[in-house]
Amino acid sequence: MFAIRFMKAAPTTYVLHFKNGRLRREGPGLSFFYYAPTSTIVTVPLASTDAPFAFQETTADFQSIAIQGQLTYRVADPKRLASLLDLSITPQGAYRSDDFRRLTERLVQTTQTLMRAETQKQTLREALTSSGTLSVSLLTALKASASVAQLGVEILNLSLLAIRPTPEMAKALEAEAREALQRRSDEAIYARRNNAVEQERLIKESELNTEIAVEEKQRQIRETQMAAEIAIEQQRAALTDQRVANERKDADSRAYALEATLKPVRNMDWKTLMMVFQNGGDPKMMIALAFQEMATNAQKIGELNISPDLLNSLIAAKPPIHINPPAPPKGK
Repeated sequence: MFAIRFMKAAPTTYVLHFKNGRLRREGPGLSFFYYAPTSTIVTVPLASTDAPFAFQETTADFQSIAIQGQLTYRVADPKRLASLLDLSITPQGAYRSDDFRRLTERLVQTTQTLMRAETQKQTLREALTSSGTLSVSLLTALKASASVAQLGVEILNLSLLAIRPTPEMAKALEAEAREALQRRSDEAIYARRNNAVEQERLIKESELNTEIAVEEKQRQIRETQMAAEIAIEQQRAALTDQRVANERKDADSRAYALEATLKPVRNMDWKTLMMVFQNGGDPKMMIALAFQEMATNAQKIGELNISPDLLNSLIAAKPPIHINPPAPPKGK
């Protein structure tokens, strides 16, 4: 009477009832009576289980990193898992062995093995900054793993919570990152200064270009003024040339008139001309011309008598001619 037991399982528990070594019933959430001396009850949890893990790995550049994460799985094939592990329970509902806890250890070990294969392909910097891609690749590898499939387990999710280097390497990386940020800050300052210098240079070039443009305009103005002065001088030279030509024509006309005037008397004797020009003139001039003629023909003159009266009349000076008569003396 006391050997008959009652079994009631939750819906998330898969129950296998063996009697005398043969499977009598199976399924999730079963409720039944069984005879304890000849029966074996196996329960397999079907609910999802979280398996946290944390382990040390080495990167491709021989740097140690600490990886912390969580694996979520569920039993997809309870009969396969029950055939590999001892999941039988006592009448009180406790597992007879700790094989179910070893399932988590096996999955974590498989995860660590796959994790090591991935981290050894990456450098420290790559491993620290590739948690997303690393978790995706690990999840894919776990789902395709033969050891996981043999256990009848389905991997639901894999999340990496943290990937940390050693404290010394973390300080070194922080210092390097700090220096890199400082260099970027300095480069930004230098770039700003260079930009200011470049802007100043552009301003100077603009000012010089303005001065050059002003000088060019002034040169054009001077050239225009010079061209105007040259034009004026050319006009003045043309005026001078015209004036000289006019004066030459005037002189030619006067010479032609003089030549036309002297042409009738050109072949006349000078004496005759003097007589013509002195006709009605001064008697003294006439006497002087006569004496000059006698001097010319002196060899032909035998004797010449000149009266004293004639000489006195020639030598005597004429009284001065007054245009206005002299004023009468005062008092008269």
